[in-house]
Order: sequence, then structure tokens, then C-alpha cells
Amino acid sequence: MEETKYNTKMRKLLLLFALLTTWVAMAQEPVSFTVQQKQVSPTEVDVVFTAKIAPGWHVYSTGLPNDGPISATLTTEKAEGAQPAGKLTPKGKEISQFDELFGMKLRFFENNVTFVQKYKITGENYNIKGFLEYGACNDQNCLPPTQVEFDFKGNGPKEAKKETADKAATEKKETKEEPAAEEKPVVTGDSLKTDSLLKTDSVATNLADVEKGDGASLWQPVVKELSALNGDEGTHNRSLFYIFLMGLLGGLVALFTPCVWPIIPMTVSFFLKRAKDNRQKGIRDAITYGISIVVIYLTLGLAITGIFGASALNALSTNAVFNLFFCLLLVVFALSFFGWFELTLPSSWSNKVDSKASTTSGLLSIFLMAFTLALVSFSCTGPIIGFLLVDFATSGNFWGPAIGMLGFAIALALPFTLFALFPTWLKSAPKSGGWMNIIKVTLGFIELAFALKFFSVADLAYGWRLLDREVFLCLWIVIFGALGLYLIGKLKFQSDWEGGEMEKPMPVVCIMLGLVSLAFALYMVPGLWGAPCKAVSAFAPPMYTQDFNLNTKEVRAAYTNYEEGMAAARAAGKPVMVDFTGFGCVNCRKMEAAVWTDPSVADRLTKDYVLISLFVDDKTPLPEHIQVTEADGTQRTLRTIGDKWSYLQRYKFGFNAQPFYVLLDNEGHPLTRSFVYKENVGEYMDFLNEGLEKYRNK
Repeated sequence: MEETKYNTKMRKLLLLFALLTTWVAMAQEPVSFTVQQKQVSPTEVDVVFTAKIAPGWHVYSTGLPNDGPISATLTTEKAEGAQPAGKLTPKGKEISQFDELFGMKLRFFENNVTFVQKYKITGENYNIKGFLEYGACNDQNCLPPTQVEFDFKGNGPKEAKKETADKAATEKKETKEEPAAEEKPVVTGDSLKTDSLLKTDSVATNLADVEKGDGASLWQPVVKELSALNGDEGTHNRSLFYIFLMGLLGGLVALFTPCVWPIIPMTVSFFLKRAKDNRQKGIRDAITYGISIVVIYLTLGLAITGIFGASALNALSTNAVFNLFFCLLLVVFALSFFGWFELTLPSSWSNKVDSKASTTSGLLSIFLMAFTLALVSFSCTGPIIGFLLVDFATSGNFWGPAIGMLGFAIALALPFTLFALFPTWLKSAPKSGGWMNIIKVTLGFIELAFALKFFSVADLAYGWRLLDREVFLCLWIVIFGALGLYLIGKLKFQSDWEGGEMEKPMPVVCIMLGLVSLAFALYMVPGLWGAPCKAVSAFAPPMYTQDFNLNTKEVRAAYTNYEEGMAAARAAGKPVMVDFTGFGCVNCRKMEAAVWTDPSVADRLTKDYVLISLFVDDKTPLPEHIQVTEADGTQRTLRTIGDKWSYLQRYKFGFNAQPFYVLLDNEGHPLTRSFVYKENVGEYMDFLNEGLEKYRNK
């Protein structure tokens, strides 16, 4: 029996390991290409590139305008006995979508795509060699221009004259002997876009020279150091601790609602009656009751985690459909708290559980009593639990729902247990009254405000532009202004009439909180004209969505060369921020428009750091092609400056997507965790401040 259990556990662990391995592989290789040649006729051959694209990613089509993202292009480096016929042709379900940031229609493919390049065979034998270059992005990152190389040989038509091939070979030999007459590679699918690119001096240093002498430490890999900083256990624990505290706070708020607080005296009196004859039994029952509440809500959190899984929970934070659903859900919860209707579970459920608890005995009866509490109090706890689960599920932490529900359950169960153990405390507890309705209505305003945050995610994803930054701030100003008026007694709801509290003055605590809410609403008003409003930057849409913005300050890097920037930083005694970016990187432009334009971020970047922007899609050719070996052992040819910076990112930092920000000291070692695409000014400032503090401490 034990062996069977052990084998079952091992199988589960192996399955989990396989799933994690698959997930990691997908995360590292979102686009996978295979290439083959197909003989169409004796005089024609097709080079076929077939791509499998991971969910959420897309590969751009051919022929995009020069100032757009990376188009798919094909470069023919060698064509002996053959020549390209026509342009690179994409095949698949092409999606066309207008992008306001680039001001053009972008065409791309999802799930899969095939690119075909035809070659006309002109000799008895042929040898074609070259590479396909493509760009790929998802909602958060973009890959650097990635190349898929090919080198095919074959036989042409039998009737072809051999002298054709000999002539081609002779011409090639003469070309080698006469460098001035060397032909440029044939590029199909799009132009090289070199005219509009930022030029850099001395960037194209050969890697062999860079990795010797003074440049050795600058190129030294720091993958393990950066991985340790990104996976810092303390940060992870703080995140879980925050979720636990949020659950605890939610449980305390639920405790003071009209559906829960009045039940406490009845429950405590029940346990006191059972404890008359046996005090120890009463204490045991009270503790069992509290533990049962914890088990019920913890099971709910674990169920959410088990149903969705780790990768799905991470995806929820950016999934437009789920965010739209969460928005509607929170609006329903808010209207329920305002008193428009009441969310209740079928009464037959609670009646059945209650009768079952009465007819059973022992620990089961206590557990069923706790389950009855969960069902009866659902009209008040349901919206709070729903709001918390939405927040926990989109936190990006696998254990978020379980840890959050643990905090919620402890806060809810502790008073029942303590009052049962110490019944005299119940006399000093506040009596039920209209103050509980005030808590409900206040929660309604808060849930309505957070609903807009989830709608904003969907709005940005689909490009509706219904909730631009100024519209979002207007709505939040109205919501928190109304909340302030309610808390100072100038706005009333129907439930206030029903509670008999209409004519009574608001408590001092409510008035003070109301003034804080009104002040918060006024604080957001300058944001309508472009003020950063740091307190809401994590919730409001990015700055670039604002139509009228008086804050037009832009930040541009002083250096676009890694070695030059590092040398300047050493001379100035400043830390470095390396920005791996691209001319065609949509999310890089979003970060620059939404985060870098914030005055505090701009001030920190320009005064306290040396900013180096490395464009991984810079098509400026290197003086000489450079052969490098990737981490997986594959050989790769670096042909352009962009190839070099892309290789630096992979080789030194172990990352391959943009935008990617890393803070370095003057020796090229990371100061703190890296930062990727996240339009959150507060978190970006924390990132910069943390790196600056580490540099100064060094």
C-alpha cells in the first residue's frame, strides 16, 4: 500500500516537472521555425519556413512600412545555379489591425504561419544559402530580430547546360578576387530600413577584441547573479505576506457587516450552553468551530488554484476577456452593497445544512455549523470574497488565492473562537446598528473604483480607447468624491432609511475618512492635464492614452553603445541603466511614453544614471561578420549592430525579449533585479531607487 502511494506521488511529481519544463520551454522559445526545400518542378524549388507560435504571441508579416515593427524578410547570401523568383510570400490567417502608437496598420500572424521563397534553377546543380529574419511580440515583450538560416543544395534539370554552372562559378571567383565588385545579398520581403536608423560610432567592435583586456568584465556573463536577484526569496515572501494581510483585512471588514456581526452573540451563546456541564468540551467545540471556518475558506482558495493552475493564474492578469468579466463582477458586487439587490444563495442549501447539523453530533456537527455560517453570510461576504479572489488570482502568484483565503478565514474565525473562550469580552463589543450599513456602502464605492481598473486592461488590449487616462481619472474623481460626501452625511442611500440612521449625524471617524476621500478626489484633478498622480499610477491607464497632456518631457539615452556608455559612467562615478530596446518594439515605446515621461522617473534617469539604449534591430552592418556559439551549442552569425546587442543580452544576461532594463555598476555587475514591461511608475521608481541605493552602498 505504502509503495503504491509512493509511486502515485512520484508520478504526480514527474508530471508536474514535465509540465513545468514544457512551460519554461514555451517561455524561452515562443516561436519555433522549421525550414525545408520543396522541388516544385525541374526548374523551380521552394524554401519553406513553417512557424509554430505560442499562445499570446504573434509574428509580423512581410512588407510593413520602414518606421513600423520588424517585417519578415529573406536574405539570399549565396545563389549558385539558382536565383530568387519573386518576393517572400506569407501563408496563413493574416490579421490586420491599426496601431495608434505607430500610426499604421500592422499585419501579423498568430498560432502558425508559413513563409515561402521561390528560386528559379538555372544550372545543372544549385546551392542556395541565406536566412529569414522575423520579429515577434506579445502583449508585454518583443523578441529581437531573429534569424532562421538555410543552406540547400540540389540538382537542376538534366537538360541544363553544365557551362551555366561553370560560368556562375567563374563569376563568383572573379567577385572574390575583386572586392569592389562584390554583390550585396539579395533581400526580399522588406527593405533593410537602414536610412531611418540611429547610427552609432565604434559600436561594431569585433567581439574577440571586446572580450579581451578592459572589455572582458563588461561582457562577462552575470546570468546567475541576475537570476538570484530576480528570484530573491525575500521579495517572494513579502508578496505572499502582502496577500495574506489583504485577506486578513478583508476578513475583518466582512466581520463588521450586517450578515456576520449579529451572528456572533448567537453562536457564542450556543457554545456557552454546551460548556455548562463540561468547560473543556465547550472550549474544544469553539476551537473546532474556528478551525472549520478556516478549512472551508482555505479549501475555496485551493480550489481556485487547482482549477486554473499556475500558468493560467499568471495569464489572468493580462487576459482581456477575464479582466472584462472581473469588471462586470465587481460592478454587480458594488450594486449589491449599495442596496439595489441582495446576493443570496438558495435558502434550501442553508436549511439542509442547518438541519443536518442539528441531527448529527461530534465534530461533524460543529463543521456543519461553520458551513451554515458561510452560506447564511454570503450576501455580505460574497462580494468581499469575490473581490479578494479576483485580486489574488491576478497577483501572478500561484499560492495567492490559498494564502489570501487563509488570512480572510483567520480574521473571520478568530472573534467567534475568542468570544466563546472569553464570553465576558462580548459585553464590551459594539452593538449592531447602522454603522454596519456604512461599511457595506463604502465597500460598494471601492469595488466600483477597482472595476474600472479591470476594464482598463481590456480596453487597452482591444484598443477601444473608451477609457483613456483622463476619462479614468474623471470617473475616480466622481466615485471618491461621492464616497466623501456619503461619509460626511451629504449623500444617502435607501438602506440608510431602512436602518433608521437617516437623521443621526455621522460618526467622527466617518467624517474624517470622508474628508480624506474628498482630498484624494481633489488630488487627482491635476492629472487631467498630465500631472503624474503617483498614488494612482498603478491603476490608471498609461500616460500615452491621454489626449491632452501638458507634460511632454521626453527622455533619450546619451549613449547607444555599450562600451562607450560604461566608460562614461565609470568616469562620472554613476551607475548604469542598460535599456535593451528596438526601433520596432511597440511595448518599448509604451514604456517610454507612459513611464519615462513621469517627472520623477525622468529626473532619476537623467541625473543619477548613465542611460544606454541598445537597439537590437539596428540594421547597420558590422565591418565583419562574427561567428558566435549560443548557450545551446548552436552556431550563429552576427551581421549587424543589432545582432551584436541582441547577443550581448542573451550571452551576458540570459534574456531575449524587449523591453529589458538592467541596472549595473561600473564593472558590469547587476545591482538589483531586472525590469521588463510593466506600465507602473511606482514600481519603476522602486526599481531605480533600489539600484541607486545598492550602488551608493558599494
